This record gives sequence, C-alpha cells and structure tokens, in this order.
Amino acid sequence: MNEIRQKYYPTVLQAIHLIILYIFIQTIVDFPLALFDYYNGTDHLYHPIKKILLGVGSTLFILIYGFRKSKAPFGKVFPLKFFNPLILIPIVTFFWAAHNLLEVVGIWMNSFLPAPTWFWELFGKIFDSDFGWWGAFFKVAVIAPVVEELIFRGLILQGFRRNYNSFIAVFMSALLFALFHLNPWQFPATFILGLLLGWVMLRTNSILLVILGHSINNTLVLLSITYWETIRSHSIYLMEKKDLYYTSALVILCSVVFIYLLSISWWKKKSSD
Repeated sequence: MNEIRQKYYPTVLQAIHLIILYIFIQTIVDFPLALFDYYNGTDHLYHPIKKILLGVGSTLFILIYGFRKSKAPFGKVFPLKFFNPLILIPIVTFFWAAHNLLEVVGIWMNSFLPAPTWFWELFGKIFDSDFGWWGAFFKVAVIAPVVEELIFRGLILQGFRRNYNSFIAVFMSALLFALFHLNPWQFPATFILGLLLGWVMLRTNSILLVILGHSINNTLVLLSITYWETIRSHSIYLMEKKDLYYTSALVILCSVVFIYLLSISWWKKKSSD
C-alpha cells in the first residue's frame, strides 16, 4: 500500500493563494481611493498615514493568517539562528557584481520588450518618500525587506522545505517572489535575489540574515539611483564593458564560494540540533 505523504502549509498552490490574498487586501483599499482621487483631484492614495496603516495592517493579517495555517512552532516558521557576520561581506560583493551583469539582461530584454515610460515613472515612485532620502531608505531598505522576507523566506519557504526538496523549495519561492513584483522588467533581478536569499536561508536558517541581505541589495539599488553619476565616474566603471562583466562574473563566483565556506560551521550546528 502506498503511503500518503502529509502536506504542510503552504504548498505551491496555497502560497499562490496567500500572495493573491495579500495583493487583494491592498487593492480593495487602493482601487476605490484611486478612483476617488481621479474624479476629485485629491491625493489620498499616496497619503503617508494611509500607506502606513494599510501596509502594517495587511502584512500583519497575512503573517498571522499564514502562521496559524502552518500549525508549526514560531521558530520553525521564522527561524532565527546565529550566523557568522563575515558572511555579509560576500553578500555585498555578490549583489554589486550581479547588478552589473543584470545590465546585460536589461539591455537584451529592452530590445525585445521595451519598458514603457509609465513603468520607469512607477519604478521611480518606489524610491520616492515624503521624508527625503532617509524616508526612502527606511521604506526600501528596512520595511520592504522585513515584510517580504517574513512572507517569502519565512512563511512560504519554510512550508516548501517540509513539502519539497531543497532545489524545488528555493526555486519556487524565488519564482513566486519575482512574480509578486508584477512586472517583467524587474523579474530577472528579483528572481536572482530570491534564489540567493533562499539558498542563504537553507545554509544558515536565519531569517535575520536574509532580511539583512535583502536590505543590502535594496540599499545598493537606492545608492545607484541617487548617486548614479558619481558612482559611474569611478575608475572601475570606466573600464571596457567586457572587462567589467568578466570581473563581475569572477566576483560572483568568489562570493558564492565564500558564502558557502562562511556558512559551513553554522550549517553543521543546525543539522545537529
């Protein structure tokens, strides 16, 4: 007789439902406000108090809902193990190099599917804030990493780890993470981000580390947008594009090796628990 394997929350379909529910909760508030603003010339949709209340409320609802459905201990869903702080160095270098190589992907995608003007305007608004640069930093490098990592490397990946093998768990959580951002031009960057953070989570079992990693990635993006001309005038960006890409590929390879090595002792410790 074939043994029926127990399924834990969430499966892939349940994770899709969770993400759609999260988006729906925000849309059910945003859509009427957008219509009201359009017909009345107001700007309630982007009011900071509304954004804070909606962001906090929808996130807490999804986290509590998903956690209760998982029926797992808090430390199992949101694991918080010690990690070697030196691992943050190769994480920084990985993202720096990955951003360079993603330029090639962006150029290739733009040749087949040019990004419309509205997309760049919408993308730029992500980094806008009512409180200047530090407000933008708090939004993209603090709030977004905490919220998205608790959902994707917490609720979703931890459920996937119990249902599927490691490769499927990391791949599917990264795929859903990339699709969650709802635009094809950002897909390669968010997918790579999801893959690395998923792998790091498997290696270290630390939700704090992946939050920090996500924050590092978003901070690099924010800095590159804010100080684009200054950064691009640095000597490393004045070399031939081909040499920059080869250098970046080598940096990525070395970064992955160092991440692996710096997580070995913590991995062994977790396995013996």
